[in-house]
Amino acid sequence: MNMKVKDVMSTEVITITPDTTYEDAAKMLYENRHSGFPVVDSGGNIVGMLSEKNLFRGMYPSYEDFMADLEGHFLSPESREERITEIRTRPVAEFMLKDVVTIHPDAPIMRAGGIMLARGFYRLPVVEDGSIVGMVTRDKIFSNILKTYLHF
Repeated sequence: MNMKVKDVMSTEVITITPDTTYEDAAKMLYENRHSGFPVVDSGGNIVGMLSEKNLFRGMYPSYEDFMADLEGHFLSPESREERITEIRTRPVAEFMLKDVVTIHPDAPIMRAGGIMLARGFYRLPVVEDGSIVGMVTRDKIFSNILKTYLHF
């Protein structure tokens, strides 16, 4: 049985725009109990992905900034708290992953799972004819593989 992405994807997809603020995106993730959203432009085209990991990374300096910090400012908890205050109104375009990987609804779930594993992704937007039609997550793929092939 060749299960397809369309068999396991969620069709209720919450999207945000590149100008959504860090704070608003974080609130949406929290309130909707999601760990990431596709970022779309005004035409509905996917331009990025934003995850909890992206937002969490935004609280910390880049590797280059960290290495250049001879006084250890970035190591203090207070500086991380200050950073959150600094970034709360910045657009998610600054934090999102711009190299978006998508998958077609007719793709086999094993292909989607392989992409997620190889790229370290938890979710993939499902795109057909240029539009987002769903979202597939690693846990949905894994649980369906267990049910289908191992009869759990």
